[in-house]
Amino acid sequence: MFEKILVANRGEIAVRVIRACKELNIRTVAVYSEADANSMHVQLADEAICIGKAAATDSYLRIDRIISAAEIADVDAIHPGYGFLSENAHFADVCDSCNIRFIGPSSRAMNALEDKAISRQLAKKAGVPTPPGSDGIVENEKDALSVAKKIGYPVMIKAVAGGGGRGMRIAHNDISLIKGYHTARTEAEKAFGNSAVYIEKFIENPHHIEFQILGDARGNIIHLGERDCSVQRRNQKVVEETPSPLIENRFPKLRKEIGKAAIRIAQAAHYTNAGTVEFVVDDKGNYYFLEVNKRIQVEHPITEEVTGVDLIKQQIWIAAGEPLKLSQSSLQFRGHAIECRINAEDPFDDFRPSPGRIEMYYQPGGRGTRVDTHVYAGYSIPPHYDSMIGKLITYGKDRREAMDKMSRALEEFLITGIKTTISFQQAILQDPNFRRGVYSTNFVEQLLSGARRELLEEKI
Repeated sequence: MFEKILVANRGEIAVRVIRACKELNIRTVAVYSEADANSMHVQLADEAICIGKAAATDSYLRIDRIISAAEIADVDAIHPGYGFLSENAHFADVCDSCNIRFIGPSSRAMNALEDKAISRQLAKKAGVPTPPGSDGIVENEKDALSVAKKIGYPVMIKAVAGGGGRGMRIAHNDISLIKGYHTARTEAEKAFGNSAVYIEKFIENPHHIEFQILGDARGNIIHLGERDCSVQRRNQKVVEETPSPLIENRFPKLRKEIGKAAIRIAQAAHYTNAGTVEFVVDDKGNYYFLEVNKRIQVEHPITEEVTGVDLIKQQIWIAAGEPLKLSQSSLQFRGHAIECRINAEDPFDDFRPSPGRIEMYYQPGGRGTRVDTHVYAGYSIPPHYDSMIGKLITYGKDRREAMDKMSRALEEFLITGIKTTISFQQAILQDPNFRRGVYSTNFVEQLLSGARRELLEEKI
C-alpha cells in the first residue's frame, strides 16, 4: 500500500480523497493555488505545497509544477480527483515515467476512449447502441448539413473533447445547424484547446442514465448500478439520484441490460480503476451510449450510500495493484439516495456565479444526511473556479424517505453572504413531477419557463 499520496485537485473532492487516505493510514500532500491558501484541503493534509497563481492554467493544470511538488514531497502516487488533469493521458504517462502511480485508468484506456467520437466507434464494436450520427469528426459546414439531412432534425452538435455542457448545441434546421456548428467549435477550442465536433441525432425528452464501473489490473470489471442525472441545466447536473425512477418504475429489465453494456465497453477499452459509462434513454426504453467519464464522478457518493462501497478507497486499492474484492453477484443495493449540488450561483439571475465571503454557515445533519464540502464560515469563495461549493446527500429506505430527508436538510442548510442554489433545489424537491419521478433532461428548463417560473418564485 502507498505511504504518501499527493492530491492534484482542490475543493470538496480534495477533502474527500484526503479523508479516505487518513482512514487508510496514508499520509497526504495537498497542492494549492495562491487563491486557495485558506481552503479546507490545505488545512487537512499532512503537507501542502503552493504551485502557482490563482488561474488554473498557472496552477492545477501545470503538470510540471505538480510533478515537482510530488518529487519534493517524495510521494508514491497522485490522485487527480475530477476535472483538471484527471482525464489527461499525458499526465498519467508523466506520472508513470517518474515512478509515481496515477490513481485512475491507464493512459492506454484513456487513449482508447480519447474523445466522444472515438468512444462511439468502440461502443459500436462492443455491440452497444449509439445514437445515429456522423462517423467521426465533422470537418466543415457541408458535411454537417449532409449528416443532418441523413439522420433528420433535431440534431446535437458535440465537442469530441467536451464536458460540462460546453461545446454542445441543438439544431432544428439548416440555419441553426450552421450557426451552432461554428459556435460549438469556437466554444470547444476555448474550453478544451480542441475545436473538433461530431453530430448525432438529438433524443427528445431524454433521460440521462449513467453506470458506475470498477475494474482491476487483472481484467475484473463490475458495475455498481445506475444514477439518474436528468435534472440538469445547460447540460450540467443539479440533482442526481439512485436508483433511477425511470428504470425502477418503467423499465426494470434495463438495469441488467445496460449494466452489461457498460461492462462490455470497459472491457473493450481494457479499463482499470473507477469510471462512469453514460447513456441516454428515451421514453420507450431505448438506450444509447454517450461517453465514458474516465475518473471519479462528482455524484459518486449516492452510489456509495446504496452499495456501502467506498469508491475512493477502491480507487486507491486498485492503483496499488490489489484485485477487486467485490463481484457482481456479491453487490447488494439497498434503499435510495439523492444528491443536490450546492453551487454559489443565483438561480434567478441566469445562474450567475456568486463568489465572495461566507458570513454564516450551518450544514444539516441527522441520520441519512451527508455533506461533502470544503467551505466554512469566513471562507472566501474565489471567482477563478467552478462554482460548486458542496454536495448534500440524503439516504432513505425508499425514494420517498430520501426525498423527505432532502427537503428537510435543504431547509436546514444555512449559508449567508453569497447566493446559492439551495432555494431552487428546495423547489425542485417540492415539484409534483419530480416527486412522482416523472422528469427528463428538459425538466429544469420547463421549471424556469413562463407561469411555472412565477409559481416557483412565489414558493421561494
